[in-house]
Amino acid sequence: MEYKDYYKIMGLKRDATQDEIKRAHRKLARKYHPDVSKEADAEARFKEVGEAYEVLKDPEKRAAYDRLDPNMQAGHDFQPPPNWDSGFEFQGGGFTGAGGSGFSDFFQQLFGQGYGGQAGGARFSARGQDHHAKVMVDLEDAFHGATRSITLQSPELDEHGRVHVSNHTIHVKIPKGIKEGQQLRLKEQGAAGMGQGGKGDLYLEIHFNPHPLYRPEGRDLHMQLPVTPWEAALGATVNTPTPNGTVGVKIPAGSNSGNKLRLKGRGIPGNPAGDIYVVLSVVAPPADSEQARALYKEMESKLAFNPRAGLGV
Repeated sequence: MEYKDYYKIMGLKRDATQDEIKRAHRKLARKYHPDVSKEADAEARFKEVGEAYEVLKDPEKRAAYDRLDPNMQAGHDFQPPPNWDSGFEFQGGGFTGAGGSGFSDFFQQLFGQGYGGQAGGARFSARGQDHHAKVMVDLEDAFHGATRSITLQSPELDEHGRVHVSNHTIHVKIPKGIKEGQQLRLKEQGAAGMGQGGKGDLYLEIHFNPHPLYRPEGRDLHMQLPVTPWEAALGATVNTPTPNGTVGVKIPAGSNSGNKLRLKGRGIPGNPAGDIYVVLSVVAPPADSEQARALYKEMESKLAFNPRAGLGV
């Protein structure tokens, strides 16, 4: 996927005002409109300009786009950084979802059809729009519950029509048993209403910070467990960490790397609780001493073991 420099496409500086963005779009849309333009690539340029304007005219999309590395070069390979949109508060349904018709893969990957507020005519009394934000918490919070202070960013326009980002901190109670992707509703913490209309709500989509041991999947956790060759061959009970403390795991004799063991009910709490799936990884000790090398030589001569026998070589 190629990075798109929307400012370069529009011929604008990154601190352009909203009025400058509108004027640039009107000029370029007239220049490249397929019905009147003599340019060979008029249709492609017209779509490109329209996509750039779709992002830069919207303070939310623009502020989110501005979070990306400004030193990226147009046309270079690009993948969004992990959780690039975390902590960004926006109206509507979010950054993800199937992309709009005619937009590039770059646009769809960042925003998608689900992004953006919902237009509508003003009324004397109207409930405020709901806001949404993706937030990161620790996996341990799902096991024990927690109250966290979370800083969100919101785009705002100054008196000159330039976008800037403001920070505000909220205190959130993370319930025990929450899952990846689950939403928390904070009542009346969204946009203000009109007239007698109440405030909208704030929905927080929960995601877990990367964990050094566990990979969550629903309420289940997956982890790698290193074992010695003799533990795998002879069987053993080994101590294994879990979010609720150390437990003894029985390794069946004759185990191999990739074998999976299930610790029932040890995953994220719920009704029912999730499980922990332990994937064995057989680790050979290093031959870093005369004694260790002698032991390996003895096994080589006495075991006559060929792990590649089934490959026909």
